[in-house]
Amino acid sequence: MIKLSAVIITYNEVVHIEPLIKNLDFVDEIVVVDSYSTDGTFEKLQEYSTIKLFQKKFESFPNQKNFAISKAKNNWILFIDADERIKENGKKEIINKIQNTDKVAFWARFIYYFGTKKIRFSGFQSTKTIRVFNKTKCYYEKSTLVHEVLIYQGKTGTLKHKVDHYSYRDYNHYKSKILHYSNLKALNHYHKNKSMGFLLMTVKVFYRFVNHYFIRLGVLDGKVGLQISYLNALGIYYRYRKLKSLKKEKT
Repeated sequence: MIKLSAVIITYNEVVHIEPLIKNLDFVDEIVVVDSYSTDGTFEKLQEYSTIKLFQKKFESFPNQKNFAISKAKNNWILFIDADERIKENGKKEIINKIQNTDKVAFWARFIYYFGTKKIRFSGFQSTKTIRVFNKTKCYYEKSTLVHEVLIYQGKTGTLKHKVDHYSYRDYNHYKSKILHYSNLKALNHYHKNKSMGFLLMTVKVFYRFVNHYFIRLGVLDGKVGLQISYLNALGIYYRYRKLKSLKKEKT
């Protein structure tokens, strides 16, 4: 029987550790790489003697993920975020998929939550990411600092059962994530010598809000949809401000 390793990278995820480990009762190995958490995440993980636990300074998402994958002993990987949960039918599907397949990777779709509220629209309804893959045929591309891309050699499939993603605890938690990703994107643009003028930034901010709130139906998610749309637009502005600051420092 083909075995499966669950691989996780963490930073300040102590609230998710116990339910996460409980949810991974169907895998053969759990590998966690922590980026020197300050909220007790690492100490909580140390309570589980069966986990392969490492600490590594965060440099970029692809760097951290490739390092974590290298520590897994099995070829088939389930890469899961600490705030994601797989239902029982999803667990069975994953195990069945990897036993006899000509695919090298499988895309997962998600059900997102903002606190306890399910997000039905706001741009999240079509999100999908590769979560299960054969590491001998796949790796994370190194040059992108955020929204990293998995490079794969071969055919892919899509999992039928969606993964629950408890990604945003509240408005401030989502805002902190948006600002973190905005800074990483600005650094990525800076390293690639890209620029963003004030006019382009203004157009992008306006379009991002309209896209999430109207085109991608955030209006149907009520107050949460408005908050998500606003913060996504705000992220563009913060990216512009960070990029401008980096270029100013250079001169």
